[in-house]
Amino acid sequence: MTLSQDLSTKVCKGNIHSIETCGAVDGPGLRFVLFMQGCPMRCAYCHNPDTWSTSINKEMTVAEVIKEYEGVKEFCKGGVTVTGGEPLLQSAFLLELFKELKSRNVHTALDTSGIVFNNQKEIEELLNYTDLVLLDLKCIDEEEHINLTGCYNRNILNFAKYLSKRNIPTWIRHVLVPDVTEKVESLEKLGKFISKLRNVKKIEILPYHSMAKSKYKELNIEYKLEGIREADNSDVLFAKGIISEQIKRPL
Repeated sequence: MTLSQDLSTKVCKGNIHSIETCGAVDGPGLRFVLFMQGCPMRCAYCHNPDTWSTSINKEMTVAEVIKEYEGVKEFCKGGVTVTGGEPLLQSAFLLELFKELKSRNVHTALDTSGIVFNNQKEIEELLNYTDLVLLDLKCIDEEEHINLTGCYNRNILNFAKYLSKRNIPTWIRHVLVPDVTEKVESLEKLGKFISKLRNVKKIEILPYHSMAKSKYKELNIEYKLEGIREADNSDVLFAKGIISEQIKRPL
């Protein structure tokens, strides 16, 4: 169960993993970051495997989230980012939350892979209240994407195209894993795909790190990237150079 509704009061509740205040890497400015519980993907490098389960962690109403935000908004002037897990699993809750935030002139950002997108009206409406999408493009090659995440990437790529069609401001995020996602052919293909999108405001190449390995051990989950070295600045510069050639501008 990822989303519940109290039938007596008709109050929509979100399944929340945690809240972070003054987040500096989840959109512009210092932000209030809401981590949603539940994700259908099993990314080998995920640093939040504790968000995968769709079992109820902590239920909160929109009013309760807004109250938390109001208490720290002077320190989180960048706005609110919802991440996960996969936040679009709880699009009904997000729609209600983002409507309320926009009524207060708060900047809203959605950090998602788009894996559950299938032209749902609810998600389409949610984007009416979304100022920025942080889109995680894991791997452009479908077979490698399955190996890396356990899922196809068709919905993700379709979501990226849909965001472009609607011209919704988007930051592309790509985690660079040595010997996995930094292959030249894959990076060229990724760059060509991005070059066809007309709404991309920023491209972030995020170097893979293994700092979450202890979480996997605690949760008794196999860490599939054991032995893979962490990406460094030279790897990032290498990837940026290849993608830049395809999009015809520097990152």
